[in-house]
Amino acid sequence: MTTSELAQRHCEACEPGTIAMSEEEAADLHALVDPAWEREANKRIRRRFGFGNFRDAFGFATRVALLAEEEGHHPDFEVGWGRVVLTLTTHSAGGLTPNDFVMAAKVDQLTEGLGLKV
Repeated sequence: MTTSELAQRHCEACEPGTIAMSEEEAADLHALVDPAWEREANKRIRRRFGFGNFRDAFGFATRVALLAEEEGHHPDFEVGWGRVVLTLTTHSAGGLTPNDFVMAAKVDQLTEGLGLKV
């Protein structure tokens, strides 16, 4: 599977009792998203985005929120002056599922051409 194929997928509804993916499965999908996503084993992935001001950071967070609503899979947000930090995990699974990497790939597509600061 490629990054663009991952981004074309859609998040699937998770029921309570959904099982988190294994460390190996998480590593395989992690290799398909931007390396700026930091992975904590098979528990969560996190990425920091930098912007030149609060308006651009908040605008980006809003675009991610709208995308999350479309997909039915919602990251945890930290928004401040010039920064947005997203954390993805599947709470019902107690860790990572393919949905987290689908959302990460979709967010990666949103960032193309934004001129983000590292």
